[in-house]
Amino acid sequence: MERHVAGMLQQIARQQDIVEIAPQGTAPKAAALAHVAEQYGYTYGTAYRTGFKNSLVQVRMYRDPRPDARVREAATITAHPQAGNGGTVPGLGQGSLKPLPEAVGAVAVLKDLITFDVMALYVADRSLKVKCYLACAVLTGLMLIDESPVEAFVSGGVVALLLTVAFKVGVIRRGKITQRLTAAGFLAVRDEQGRRRFLGPGQQLPGHANPFAA
Repeated sequence: MERHVAGMLQQIARQQDIVEIAPQGTAPKAAALAHVAEQYGYTYGTAYRTGFKNSLVQVRMYRDPRPDARVREAATITAHPQAGNGGTVPGLGQGSLKPLPEAVGAVAVLKDLITFDVMALYVADRSLKVKCYLACAVLTGLMLIDESPVEAFVSGGVVALLLTVAFKVGVIRRGKITQRLTAAGFLAVRDEQGRRRFLGPGQQLPGHANPFAA
């Protein structure tokens, strides 16, 4: 944990407009680190899967140009001068990624934002669905070579049904996340690629020159 925080704070110290949080194995861990970045004047940008078999969660944070973000950053630096070097870290327990009681709510919101984005690949990607169902068809065809037609079609049908259920569960889960984020004051918008995103009060979609340009 200390290494990940230290690496993130090194990026922040360079006043980078974009900070890439070290890939994490779970959304809660990534959310905890994202919360720390927020205390240094950054705000959530996006999240996606990366690593071997897309097993890791990568989060990208953007420097928040709003004045209150600079005030928050200065206060955090003063309160946690040794963060990333064995000292206290804003919002997290000493030496862990477990959020302190006062940070639990904020980390939960970040977890929802991250989960919503990383699930987009599996819920909204039509080409992925087509590939999965084509794989079912290929599996059925291969089984026809060695098995009876009934067994082959039943097996292929079962796999297709499981895929359909998995995709449906993803849609339902994203729907519940949408409800929670909306209740928390976030606004659903579409980015340049047509992806559904959520923006907090006063936040705008990341741009090119200005990370928060409209």
